[in-house]
Amino acid sequence: MKEKNEYFGAKFDQKKPKAGVLLDFGLALLEVAKIGTFGIEKYSRGSWSHVQDGQIRYSDALMRHLLAENQSKFDSDSNLLHAAHAAWNALARLELMLREEQNKEKKE
Repeated sequence: MKEKNEYFGAKFDQKKPKAGVLLDFGLALLEVAKIGTFGIEKYSRGSWSHVQDGQIRYSDALMRHLLAENQSKFDSDSNLLHAAHAAWNALARLELMLREEQNKEKKE
């Protein structure tokens, strides 16, 4: 008879993020995906990550969309929600910040 390993069937994920919580925002994330798709069609996939001074520019774009929302619900260029544009810009800004930090840590 084969002896069972004491960790048989174990999953050590207690301290890992519960990424499934993102599914709680399915409607919102789908709208953000529409913004990303619009960007791919207008520019190209991934080009957003090469924008010079990206963190500053995405911060500005985020604020522009939040302010524009007072005038109209939808962006005139994309016909998509300003709120979704703001969320996309916040994610792009955060991603660039995290990548920069990760690159600094790698160099140390």
